[in-house]
Amino acid sequence: MGRPFGIPIYVSPTWFIVAAFITYSFQSVVAYRLPDLSTPLTYVVAFVFAVLLYVSVLLHELAHCVVARMYGLPVRRITLYLLGGVSEIEREPETPGREFMVAFAGPLLSLGLAALGFAASYVIAPGTIIAVLVFQLWLANLMVGVFNLLPGLPLDGGRMLRAGVWKITRKPVSGTIAAAWAGRVLAVALVVLPIGLALVAGQEPETTMIVWTMLLAAFIWFGATQALRGARVRARIPEVNARALARRAIAVTGDVPLAEALRRATEARAGAMVVVDHEGHPTGIVNEVAVEATPESRRPWVTAGSLARSLEPSLVLAADLEGEPLIEAMRESPAGEYLLVERGGEIFGVLATSDVNRVFSGV
Repeated sequence: MGRPFGIPIYVSPTWFIVAAFITYSFQSVVAYRLPDLSTPLTYVVAFVFAVLLYVSVLLHELAHCVVARMYGLPVRRITLYLLGGVSEIEREPETPGREFMVAFAGPLLSLGLAALGFAASYVIAPGTIIAVLVFQLWLANLMVGVFNLLPGLPLDGGRMLRAGVWKITRKPVSGTIAAAWAGRVLAVALVVLPIGLALVAGQEPETTMIVWTMLLAAFIWFGATQALRGARVRARIPEVNARALARRAIAVTGDVPLAEALRRATEARAGAMVVVDHEGHPTGIVNEVAVEATPESRRPWVTAGSLARSLEPSLVLAADLEGEPLIEAMRESPAGEYLLVERGGEIFGVLATSDVNRVFSGV
């Protein structure tokens, strides 16, 4: 839909669902406050409110992204969807202070819009279309700002809580776990409290209220659960060590039959095969999946080189890589196997992606 500050803006088709719902729900408010308007015009005003509300949401997300880019964090895009908007910031801030500022920027802007709208409502003539829109918009921005300050992931308040725990413990993972569990508690409270209060007061909970609270609670619960899973993954990243996970590899020329190459690998107790030229320089890695897919009856007639992936520079990694740098190198060049080399260029072994994935199994 555009690129303000160079940030691509996308609108999910689900936005049209919530826009229709807001238009339908707000039409009765417009009809009550502006009784002289025709019914079709009240729907037009209600739709304009839905659009302006999502413009406010867009500004909220832009505030996150602008602050993130101030700290050098790359921003992929902003997407507006059913329950609001999401900013896709590709890296986490390096410090808890920056995490707090990126998170706080959104609610701060929403509360600022609410304050401006509140002030403007005193100078706009009452009983007009603009007065109704301004009143509802400042009220909506106030609700958006306050709601996002609630302390639980994936809300902005949860990220601020995460930053606080991170600052105290000096462990970002601890901050994520605390804020994610707070998000789960918040999700349950969003369902239980409104319905419980209505029942205590002897009232029947409204269907609309139940639907919205369930949607919001589900959004927060799943977001918090995803954050917990991400925290567990990050906790295991230091265990990813190229040397420890490497498979012993044997060198074979490309014209060696696969059956013979496998015999040599078994004899050497190697778990991988590297194809080399006649001068001993590595040119490819025999693909494990392709080997397993080759029937034993054909292995004497298939060469190892025909099942090898060409060795591009990005598939050659330093054997001493570990943790985040190793994961990042693999993410930049996805493959099934990587050649590990020593600093002098000697072959150390082969790193299989399946072995790395096994570190994170069960998370």
